[in-house]
Amino acid sequence: MRNRYLDLLRFLAILRVVTYHVTGYATLTLVFPAMSVMFALAGSLMAASLDRSGVRAVGRRLRRLLPSLWVVAAVFVPAMLLTGLAFGPKVLLWLFPISDPPANYWGGLALSPIWYLRDYLWFVLASPLVLRLFRRAPLPTLVAPYLLLVAIEAGVLANPPTVLREFGLYFGAWLLGFAHHDGLLRRMRNRVLLPVAAVVGVAGLAWIAAHPGPRGYDINDIPLGNALWSAAFILVAIGRAPAGVTWVDRVPVLGRAVTVVNRRALTVYLWHMPFVVLLTPLVGLVGWSPRDPVGLWLRVGLVFALVGVVTLMVGWVEDVAARRTPELLPGKPRRTVAGRAAAAPAGAGDALVGVGAGVPAPRRPAEDPAGATASRPPGAD
Repeated sequence: MRNRYLDLLRFLAILRVVTYHVTGYATLTLVFPAMSVMFALAGSLMAASLDRSGVRAVGRRLRRLLPSLWVVAAVFVPAMLLTGLAFGPKVLLWLFPISDPPANYWGGLALSPIWYLRDYLWFVLASPLVLRLFRRAPLPTLVAPYLLLVAIEAGVLANPPTVLREFGLYFGAWLLGFAHHDGLLRRMRNRVLLPVAAVVGVAGLAWIAAHPGPRGYDINDIPLGNALWSAAFILVAIGRAPAGVTWVDRVPVLGRAVTVVNRRALTVYLWHMPFVVLLTPLVGLVGWSPRDPVGLWLRVGLVFALVGVVTLMVGWVEDVAARRTPELLPGKPRRTVAGRAAAAPAGAGDALVGVGAGVPAPRRPAEDPAGATASRPPGAD
């Protein structure tokens, strides 16, 4: 049974990411730490898949993830090769980005969200082993990424490789997804979960306040504060997830939007940044400054409109990858045998991107320059 509350969380996370990339408002990162939420939802889904299919779930996750990336690569890699990107073996990383795939000066920014897919691949590949460790020793396994990040921030691990830094920053959220799937968060009493969330959250906010980055209190520039604040947010927002939010589907437009964004989350995520990069200078041509409120919100609207168009064009690839019947616009009401309209199953197959679908409800007890890479620029969502 799908949980529409978790679908709603993913819907809000995707909208927040796109809006943040257009506006650059640092406050959005504090109000809703979207990337960690998406990793937590994806971790919960991955645990569910491993329980159903064992290690074969790894291949199924990758099958759902990669085709949408290949569509993006088919458009942008030739364009980058024609505008300065040197052809070499590393170009093949666009087929399987286990490391940062190469990009030229403009592609490194337009395709910067690829870092999420890279981290997602790492986490999926690690999940069969780590889920076993987690179920044998939940607390030590859960705490390990945060201790790793503390060691990095304290300089104990100087110049860590990207893989260690990203596991420290986001794998804790993935493991909280494991805890959600296994019902551990649900079984924690409020008198335990809420004080833990409060302590972790206050520690995160204190670190953020004491270590502002180049953009002030944008948590993307403050890794330890990001991880701690996000953990507190996840403990409350997902740890106390209601069984559902029926009001979402009582508003047909909202219910359909939540379903469409969940089914097309990966497409929206991969395609929005090129439009952000494209429209930023164009708005300046008509006389608005980058921070002008009218120009800023015009760009927000245009980015969402253009992403909507490209989603209609190529979003069906997510259906093919999930072995569903391709649809131009998901979530169309279906007729029952009796002829009465029944809503299509909400959301769909995979967490974005957890990659586009919802996460099962918790089990109940008794349950820049040439040669740059398309990695995340410092502080990018």
